[in-house]
Amino acid sequence: MSIRVLVVDDSALVRQLLTEILSTDKEIEVVGSAADPYIARDKIKQLKPDVLTLDVEMPRMDGLKFLENLMRLHPMPVVMVSSLTEKGADVTIAALELGAIDFVTKPKLDVERGLREYGRELIDKVKVASRARVASAKRHEGGAPVRAVPTVYKTTDRLVALGASTGGTEALRYVLAQFPPNAPAVVITQHIPGGFSRAFAQRLDRETQLTVYEASDGQPITPGHAYVAPGGYHLRVERSGARWFCRIGEDDPVNRHRPSVDVLFQSVATAAGRNAVAGILTGMGDDGARGMLALRDAGAYTLAQDEASSVVWGMPGSAVKMGAVMDIAPLDQVALRLLERAAG
Repeated sequence: MSIRVLVVDDSALVRQLLTEILSTDKEIEVVGSAADPYIARDKIKQLKPDVLTLDVEMPRMDGLKFLENLMRLHPMPVVMVSSLTEKGADVTIAALELGAIDFVTKPKLDVERGLREYGRELIDKVKVASRARVASAKRHEGGAPVRAVPTVYKTTDRLVALGASTGGTEALRYVLAQFPPNAPAVVITQHIPGGFSRAFAQRLDRETQLTVYEASDGQPITPGHAYVAPGGYHLRVERSGARWFCRIGEDDPVNRHRPSVDVLFQSVATAAGRNAVAGILTGMGDDGARGMLALRDAGAYTLAQDEASSVVWGMPGSAVKMGAVMDIAPLDQVALRLLERAAG
């Protein structure tokens, strides 16, 4: 049975291009298109699509307002089409917070060539969105764990490593919001393209008690701080004496990703070993599973988000199947379990 897609974009050229690209896959049927949210609202009722592609910047009603209304009244999988600009990055991160499953980028110049280059990625993300748990993608409000997280740590020689992909921006925000300001240092790889990771790090910095950076090469890793891999670059942890620091690399993608969770986790296994605690969160594919196995073999505590609370259980599920995971937890227990182990 085909995945029914409605394309929403104010540009006739982009609507045509997205329709052509998606229609090349036999599993996808583009059932219609809309030039603005009001037309889209009527076509959703009429055509009953499985997935929506939605432009961030729309006439008559902006894409964020439309998305907010849609997720409240008629929740469904949405893949955002985002401009590669600073404003576009901020709006895209906000759209993920409201419940969009994922996004693809739309360049400001030579839109046709740029979109065609992202064609395979767009098709893959639409397919993943059609199977995603939309309720899990919505913003988690409040969310204090059942028991308070630890606030005292026996040693500063602890490191928390987190990896995520589809659905991960919100999952990470929710987990880190429960970390106290004196928590062990956190290193993060979220699959995200260049230009968007800084906006993501800034949002985490505003909404958590940690100081959050887009990681830079040679940056010291210290408690109370979190470091997000820059889009398009691998993040590794290296040790010098008694201290850890960030190493940023532009070497080949791993598992088709740069940044790659496997790259981060394997470096943490080498640099921190049993002093690390690691969590693998929602995401498609299997990136991070091998790195998590290396962490477990090195004596680290390893945890996977459970299937019921994941938007997509690809990455956590792969790590579980590989035998790399010591513990499985719903999202609202992830911070508590990681911090309890870090405090031990």
